[in-house]
Amino acid sequence: MRIAIVGAGALGLYYGAVLQRSGNDVYFLLRSDYEAITTRGLTVHSVNGDFHLQAVKGFRSPTEIGIVDLVLVGLKTFANQFFSELITPLIGETTRILTLQNGLGNEEQLAALFGEDKILGGVAYLCSNRGKPGVVHHLSEGRILLGEYLPASGTITEDIASCFRAAGVECRVVSDLKRARWEKLVWNIPFNGLCALTLKPVDALLCFDLTRCLVRDIMEEVIAAANAQVLVKNIPLSLADKMVDSSQKMGQYKPSMLIDRLERRPLELDAIFGVPLRLAAKRNVPMPHVQQIFALLQLVEKD
Repeated sequence: MRIAIVGAGALGLYYGAVLQRSGNDVYFLLRSDYEAITTRGLTVHSVNGDFHLQAVKGFRSPTEIGIVDLVLVGLKTFANQFFSELITPLIGETTRILTLQNGLGNEEQLAALFGEDKILGGVAYLCSNRGKPGVVHHLSEGRILLGEYLPASGTITEDIASCFRAAGVECRVVSDLKRARWEKLVWNIPFNGLCALTLKPVDALLCFDLTRCLVRDIMEEVIAAANAQVLVKNIPLSLADKMVDSSQKMGQYKPSMLIDRLERRPLELDAIFGVPLRLAAKRNVPMPHVQQIFALLQLVEKD
């Protein structure tokens, strides 16, 4: 499969690397890592085994890549304004666009530009960080829940899932993409938000009783908001306990929003906080803790 990676951060580099290693024709749209990757290749330090790709197809412009079978979007959501510029040159009649971005609203923006039938969404449970240019550190997880924006009877979604599985990535097709997105927010909202505010990793929040309880309370707010949506029902409260327990194993993991704040990059505030808050408000579901975190993150981003 001919695949373009648009948004070659920790997520895009990792998935692109394993897809290339398994035999796919992968093209990376690069910025800061361009010189390093095109001269020295791409190195992945992974819990599943380290590997190095010496020959990597890296480009500065999508027009140099041309039409592909699959566009994998790993952009930070604050860059969604560049969708048309970055993706249009890659699109042919049968091209599909898969967004693995955080939060809500990304599929809708892509569908408005390129058509509902071309859009797929994926919820990636991946712990990875970038190292020096041309290096990515895969710390744990990696599984993907894959769904169609416009449910159809075709086989393309299962073909893409099979492509990931052949690359060693656990990938399951789900019928309810919106529910999968909200379930990811149950983790993303408390941990991205609180870690970015406190400048502390996941284990620090869970080792302190008060912040661990706060994490659990925020998760309950997100679950209540999710279950109030028309197409999302019956996310159990037990998911919060499961996520808190599994997060204990992450150690000093720094979520993406904490890293972005430490490196003084923009934060993905609207997709992770703003859109869920607006959807909750439409259903008259209060999210006071989430609203407070959103307000504080907007304040610190002004620094």
